[in-house]
Amino acid sequence: MPLHHANRLLEAAGRIILGKDRELRLALACLVARGHLLIEDVPGVGKTTLAHVFARLTGLQFQRIQFTSDLLPADILGVSVFDRESSAFRFHPGPVFAQLILADEINRATPKTQSALLEAMEEGQVTADGGTFALPEPFFVIATQNPAHQIGTFPLPESQLDRFLLRIRLGYPDREAERALLMGEDRRGMLGRQAAVISPAALVELQQAAMRVHVSAALVDYLQAVLEASRGNPELAGGLSPRAGLGLLAAARAWALIEGRDHVLPEDVQTLFPHVAGHRLHLAGDGRPVPAATLTRLLHAVKLV
Repeated sequence: MPLHHANRLLEAAGRIILGKDRELRLALACLVARGHLLIEDVPGVGKTTLAHVFARLTGLQFQRIQFTSDLLPADILGVSVFDRESSAFRFHPGPVFAQLILADEINRATPKTQSALLEAMEEGQVTADGGTFALPEPFFVIATQNPAHQIGTFPLPESQLDRFLLRIRLGYPDREAERALLMGEDRRGMLGRQAAVISPAALVELQQAAMRVHVSAALVDYLQAVLEASRGNPELAGGLSPRAGLGLLAAARAWALIEGRDHVLPEDVQTLFPHVAGHRLHLAGDGRPVPAATLTRLLHAVKLV
């Protein structure tokens, strides 16, 4: 059963990342919905560990790319090298050719380098030196970034932000979880011994099951009303795109599946909406990221049919 796979993964992840059950569910929903995940928070709260955990538990081929100010697009995508034997250039794939990519501290690289991931995230392929190279399936990007006010960061372009299905924040652990972390075993040691609990094929099975989760016409009416409310809100510089609407629906389907249901409820849309919309919407005038209170007001203004 697909739900059994999800429960096993969440249970194993919860033993390593303590007190973050909701965030782990959101991250899993993103992967099940075939989306890419952006984790934004201060250093040291477990952003990188979360990506390592999901790679280890799913058995996916994993590559970590540490983004720095001097990183070049070729360092991510790969480079063509002249082969003397064949008297031709041969493409050497870069670290992006893996199933799960950790783009660590992505906003420490320049916008040009950040954009090198665009085609890979949207099309599942890389174009380099006149050739197109397919990426392995499944393919996910989990990117971490530090708050924009920190020194040495470059804001992600809007086109790059739109490629991330969800944005989550981990936050500091509660007192009980932090005490267990302080008195318990080193997380890196636990992770190093952790075996995969589901296979990549089981993850694909979860993705296929999520696509079969029923969506009623009334639910689509509600979703469209939410999208239209974002587009007509004078507080916002612009509304949610059709791509964002498709992403919200896919994420809601995945969330419903993880919750053990075969149909989507309006509450699923409401749960996922802040994480789908928060990094896509900006305030009119100064262009600042939209605060959570504005997103809450937007949702409350849409009546359930």
